[in-house]
Amino acid sequence: MATDKLICDFSTPHCLDWYSVDDAVMGGESGSRFYRNPDSTGTFEGFLSTENSGGFASVRTFLPERNYSAYTGIRLRVRGDGKRYSFRIRNDDRFDGIVYKSDFDTISGEWMEFSLPFSEFKAAFRGRTVDGTHPIDASNIVQIGILVSKKQVGSFILIVDWIKAYTSEQ
Repeated sequence: MATDKLICDFSTPHCLDWYSVDDAVMGGESGSRFYRNPDSTGTFEGFLSTENSGGFASVRTFLPERNYSAYTGIRLRVRGDGKRYSFRIRNDDRFDGIVYKSDFDTISGEWMEFSLPFSEFKAAFRGRTVDGTHPIDASNIVQIGILVSKKQVGSFILIVDWIKAYTSEQ
């Protein structure tokens, strides 16, 4: 029988410290924030702009527990706005560098669950896929995050119910 491991459900302090990393770091004009709702969900929202060579908004957090080698991947339950988002994993605590990403498409206003196998995460650097890198190290997941990009200009909102590690597709 499969057992999921809760990473974040936004009811406990260990997963409440999210911070924004938006295209403003390179002169863009996008902005985002992440906050906890009274119903113990989290909201990632903001505005995406391609002005001044911009085009991405993201949030991330550091995990207190980092070894997920016994799991198959990440499962999350979200309610989106019809945009495409990217779930991101970093194997280090650096601000910049290789990130592993898995994209998912939302349907506006609908709660959806996504299972993102570690084996399907793609290495990327500053928005470009990187070939020839080592696969994601599930025994050392230091940071997780969510990003919106790809010229989806305008307001965005993604409500996150929970994030878990899972052991099978059940």
